[in-house]
Amino acid sequence: MKTTKEVQILRVRGNDISKEEDTLILEYPFTIFLDDNEVITLLCSPKSLEELAIGFLFSEGFIDDISNIEKTQIDEEKGIAYVYAKERKALAEKLQGKRTITSGCGKGTLFYNVLDSFKSKKIERPLDIEVEEIKALIKDFNRKSELFLTTGGVHSCALCSKSDILIFEEDIGRHNALDKILGRALMDNMELSDKLVLTTGRISSEMLIKVAKRGIPAIISRSAPTSLSVELARELNITVVGFARGEKMNIYSSFPSFNF
Repeated sequence: MKTTKEVQILRVRGNDISKEEDTLILEYPFTIFLDDNEVITLLCSPKSLEELAIGFLFSEGFIDDISNIEKTQIDEEKGIAYVYAKERKALAEKLQGKRTITSGCGKGTLFYNVLDSFKSKKIERPLDIEVEEIKALIKDFNRKSELFLTTGGVHSCALCSKSDILIFEEDIGRHNALDKILGRALMDNMELSDKLVLTTGRISSEMLIKVAKRGIPAIISRSAPTSLSVELARELNITVVGFARGEKMNIYSSFPSFNF
């Protein structure tokens, strides 16, 4: 499905004004239904929609495992995902009929309570990764950001081993991009205790909680973390690295080579 659109613009460069064609990222309303009940409408990039639906439902506590999903149906033309679960959770019943429209980039949805993060399993072993390995991953990560280079209008997110990018997604919303890679990992039954997440977006408490719920020991961003995300990360023994750009980065929590 097409993810960009060409539009005519006037480009101003000093005293020069020219009519040119520019490429914009498509903003796509995507409504998720669980057992024929409308859950949410996300504003997203129209790519990897099944992964987004499954990742979102898991991250927000509607499903516990991929085995709980009986089937999924994606209607790209209408922008609808139908997901059918084998068992209904109490949270899904409670939120039946509630509807939010969000890009998953600003405030987010936060269906779960932040305090739930403290009930997550504490990471027993932080990811044993070196600074040079992070630099190499970030360099590869930046090269993969084709939609950003074309439009400047998306966030990128990746699931990685210490040496390789395993899953890469881009979306107008940083939460959406994260849910897409988590959804793909869930669908592939990937082991995540030795993986890390790379993101271009701010590491908020919501982003941290999504990672914590999957038992991922590290999240690294080109941008900044928030104070609550660092507080939660230190509580849960999750490595948080921010401002990872070129030769620079800030380490905020649980890096094996340093003490906090």
